Amino acid sequence: MPKLNENYLQLKDSYLFAEIAHRTAAYTEKNPDKPVIRLGIGDVTRPLCECALKALHEGVDAMASTDTFKGYGPEQGYAETRNAIAGYYKRNGIDVDPAAIFISDGAKSDTGNITELFGEGNVILIPDPVYPVYVDSNTMFGNKVTYISGNAENDFLPMPDHSQHVDVIYICSPNNPTGACYNKQQLKEWVDYALENEAVILFDSAYEAFIADPELPRSIYAIEGAKKCAIEFCSLSKTAGFTGTRCGYTVVPKELVFQSSTGVEMSLNAMWNRRQSTKYNGTSYIVQHGAAAVFSEEGIRECQENLEYYKKNAAVIADTLTELGIRFYGGKHSPYIWFECPNGMDSWTCFDYLLENIQVVGTPGAGFGENGKNYFRLTSFGTYENTVEAMRRFKTLF
Repeated sequence: MPKLNENYLQLKDSYLFAEIAHRTAAYTEKNPDKPVIRLGIGDVTRPLCECALKALHEGVDAMASTDTFKGYGPEQGYAETRNAIAGYYKRNGIDVDPAAIFISDGAKSDTGNITELFGEGNVILIPDPVYPVYVDSNTMFGNKVTYISGNAENDFLPMPDHSQHVDVIYICSPNNPTGACYNKQQLKEWVDYALENEAVILFDSAYEAFIADPELPRSIYAIEGAKKCAIEFCSLSKTAGFTGTRCGYTVVPKELVFQSSTGVEMSLNAMWNRRQSTKYNGTSYIVQHGAAAVFSEEGIRECQENLEYYKKNAAVIADTLTELGIRFYGGKHSPYIWFECPNGMDSWTCFDYLLENIQVVGTPGAGFGENGKNYFRLTSFGTYENTVEAMRRFKTLF
């Protein structure tokens, strides 16, 4: 009999969003006449922008000719795509070496797989509440997680405890699930803390395109010293509606060099390159060609039109919660609205209450950690019509 990875026994029985889908499906089966509005999972509803569609078609057409056909591509990503992303950083005032950029099928995969670069015994600091993949992927590897508390007192933006030593730090800004966004001064403190500890920050910037205030950093590399201590993950899922098309990227600066237990220098860039070359055959040329177009000036403009649509939805939700006197966070530089469950409900009770009474599906905060048990997440990724209708239903309930 094989020895199994018994760390899986430490995982919750069901992934958060699978449980939401299960409960929703059970309700709709029993109540087929009651239309359900889903504002739970962070999936987009707007179609791809014209630039991306045109480039995707070009990619497909390239496969029809022996002169332009593409087989296996570079595991790190095509130069066209890596250069386009580097150009996007440059337009935001940040220099990133294209050789530090690795194209993937999404930030979820990379934030989960990055744990392979780190050995046993690290102190891994993860905020609570948190995107479940950070915790679950570490649990699968048998890593012990230390939590830092995000709560109403610190506006769900926890800051480092300088008396505590850590080795790996997870930060998501704008945050999923809370929508909270660190400013430059706060991120500078995290970078300084990481440098003091010789730690690595794993910075998830999947929602950076929602930031409207130029004073708020859209990348960890806007902070001095970050290239010596931070890996950045980003995704086209929300920026360009690629949730189904699948494309993301991870930046691993060459400055990230640490010593092994025997004193040998090890480069995280070289390690990630080796990992990807071994375990990943690369994102398809068709998708990467479409992704490159997203980062053109025209592509960014077209994507921004879709993002404005979602921001309008967020404003509808925020205005309704304000009118109802329900305390909330996010919704301004983020597609997520994180609100306190009314009437002292816990989050799963609130989930069932909303589903049963007004047929609106959101995400229970308990799925994101202990600090979320009395909070609830809504997304702005639905249609405008459904968002307006969902908020009309809210007003009848609270």
